[in-house]
Amino acid sequence: MPVTFVSSGYRLSSVFRLRAIQQHMMSSSAGPEVVFERIRNAGVITLNRPKALNALNLSMIRHIYPQLKKWEKDPETDLVVIKGAGGKAFCAGGDIRAVTDAGKTGDSLAQDFFREEYILNNAIGTFKKPYVALIEGITMGGGVGLSVHGRFRVATEKTLFAMPETAIGLFPDVGGGYFLPRLQGKLGLFLALTGFRLKGRDVQRAGVATHFVESQKISALEEDLVNLKSPSFDDVGAVLDSYQNQSSLDQEKPFALAQHTDAINRLFEASSVEGIQENLKQDGSAFAQKQAETLAKMSPASLKITFRQLQAGATMSLQDVLVMEYRLSQACMRGKDFYEGVRAVLIDKDQNPRWQPSSLKDVTEQFVDSCFAPLGEHDLKL
Repeated sequence: MPVTFVSSGYRLSSVFRLRAIQQHMMSSSAGPEVVFERIRNAGVITLNRPKALNALNLSMIRHIYPQLKKWEKDPETDLVVIKGAGGKAFCAGGDIRAVTDAGKTGDSLAQDFFREEYILNNAIGTFKKPYVALIEGITMGGGVGLSVHGRFRVATEKTLFAMPETAIGLFPDVGGGYFLPRLQGKLGLFLALTGFRLKGRDVQRAGVATHFVESQKISALEEDLVNLKSPSFDDVGAVLDSYQNQSSLDQEKPFALAQHTDAINRLFEASSVEGIQENLKQDGSAFAQKQAETLAKMSPASLKITFRQLQAGATMSLQDVLVMEYRLSQACMRGKDFYEGVRAVLIDKDQNPRWQPSSLKDVTEQFVDSCFAPLGEHDLKL
């Protein structure tokens, strides 16, 4: 079985010592892919594929979703905490290799993975109880989907966030079309198109995380969270606020993009990706030049799809965004760039994808329209 459920009535300090030992053992041997625990009135989910940086696969999705639904209805479960095992990653993304293989052979996993992942994203976004994601370590793609739609997201100095999908011929999915355009100014569009990485406290400053807590305090924070009795959202928020207030690490360091915020808002304010490229070219600054070089490496089709995705998503509900993104996912499965991007970045690692089309001017409006077209009876139903 790829899942373990533990219910504990031990004294809490003993439980946390035991769990520290278990976590160490999990990180050094093959074990269940997801661990569910009930501690006091809290449900705790541990993503447990540390050697794969806790990458999310279909089996994990199929265990997490029903457990979340069960805890949502259970009067004795007051909050949910989700975290990753191994110390390096919360969740580095979806199991892209498996999806690639399925797409090439026509296996239904290419539909099932995205459909069920997005249904899980929506369940998190509509969860009626406090949901706390401890996003320590690498948090990208599918890992963002498991965290960003929940009410509370806690970053540490070890957090590394990115939505790097345009580099592999995909788009920032898992509800990226909902949360990215709601970040300040043009920051979300910048992150979506360039795949720029945010680290540590900057993840909270950008609005991706709700709180920043030093890594050494996370165990104590978790213990305080599971000790809460029938907590409201405000009660959980107060505990997180108090830990954030005690975390002064990197407080004096400015936001990594602070000096570029005005430039991002100005340069990424355009009616098309070509308009952004022109803005970057005209600007001539070192920052603009670097972004232009980054965009030139990305899939032109992905850039255009992503631009429209965020433009549309800015005024849509999370549910409507996920329906839209499922259509886009299937367009990517039908196309060529996703398979070529995965080959270049993850398989052969030559970092030299041959995109089709190879330039923005050759990605037609008709092609982009076709990616957003409804799928009839195959559309995602939430």
